[in-house]
Amino acid sequence: MSRETSEWLNTQTLIGMTEQRGKAWHYRAEDQGSEPNHYPGYIPVGDVRRRLFGWRAEAVAPHYPVPFGTTPETPADPANPGYRLVEVPGSPLPMIADLSRRIVYRSDTGRPLGVFSSKYPVMQYGEMLLDGLAALVTPDGLAVSDDSLGIGSAGLLKGGAVAWVQIERPETVATPEGVDFRTSILASASMDGSLPLSYSAVNQVVVCDNTHAWALDEAERSGRVWKLRRRSALSQLAFKDAREALQMVVQAEDGFAADIAKLCDLSVNTTQFRQLLDDFAPLPEEEASKSARTRVQNKRDQLELLWTSDERVKPWTGTGFGWLQTVNTWQHHIRPAQGNRAGRNTTNAVTGKTADADALTLERMFQVLTPAR
Repeated sequence: MSRETSEWLNTQTLIGMTEQRGKAWHYRAEDQGSEPNHYPGYIPVGDVRRRLFGWRAEAVAPHYPVPFGTTPETPADPANPGYRLVEVPGSPLPMIADLSRRIVYRSDTGRPLGVFSSKYPVMQYGEMLLDGLAALVTPDGLAVSDDSLGIGSAGLLKGGAVAWVQIERPETVATPEGVDFRTSILASASMDGSLPLSYSAVNQVVVCDNTHAWALDEAERSGRVWKLRRRSALSQLAFKDAREALQMVVQAEDGFAADIAKLCDLSVNTTQFRQLLDDFAPLPEEEASKSARTRVQNKRDQLELLWTSDERVKPWTGTGFGWLQTVNTWQHHIRPAQGNRAGRNTTNAVTGKTADADALTLERMFQVLTPAR
């Protein structure tokens, strides 16, 4: 769950292409700080480095005071060579250093980001998210390519423990089914070990600003997502040139458009909608508390209102895409959120939770619509 405040989202995330797309939904003028975080065009690479990645991830062995009367001259325990007694300036007590681990922290604030083994390679966001995309963008934010690619958004989450840079092109794809969307490359990484460095293709449906990261054919999807488990192999993820990245975007666009067509061709009648509703939000047993039944009934009412009346869903009501859009819109905009909803949605997109939720929705939908015989 995201804990980002409005002030954090308005200063530690950067939003581009606002001249075409308007302000982000988390925009608050009073929380913008000394300079706005919205850009009319692409975000310059230099601004991402200066405003978001202008600090270093440093590492130090954990230290703790010795709670007994030893002296710094006491030799280290032979059975635990990874621990060493050291003197720390300003500390009235000797300290034990755990040399088998290292704490990664921000150089500007000292905020701890994660604890790892001593062999963990500390890398910088600039290296992982910008240098890895260096073939895509020039310093002013435009790709060296016949087709324009640039940074559409970038940001830090969880106090800097998670970061992302999103590369996209300005055009919106319009499908015959009336679904307008944009496809982008989302590069994400973490300093707390919560997610690997990865590049993935994600889609933004314009009518509702929902993020979709799914594909009907999982084999196709595996070709559109790269995850790096070992940081020492960072160079393996570098794109050869901007055209390679552009090809990834175009392939993702074509695949998403084809999937939309298939889902829009899948009929969902009133009886099937009730079955989907029962599967996604089953009513509790009679012995359940009144509050529990009320929560579920409210959820069902919200989903049904989206399905029958909401402009973000109604054009596709009666289809498989309409059901996916109903659930996705509910999860993005209506589902109860602890803290800031915009921050939660951003975190879910970056960490892959949105993709997992969409995949589960599709899986459950097909199970309901095509029961085993």
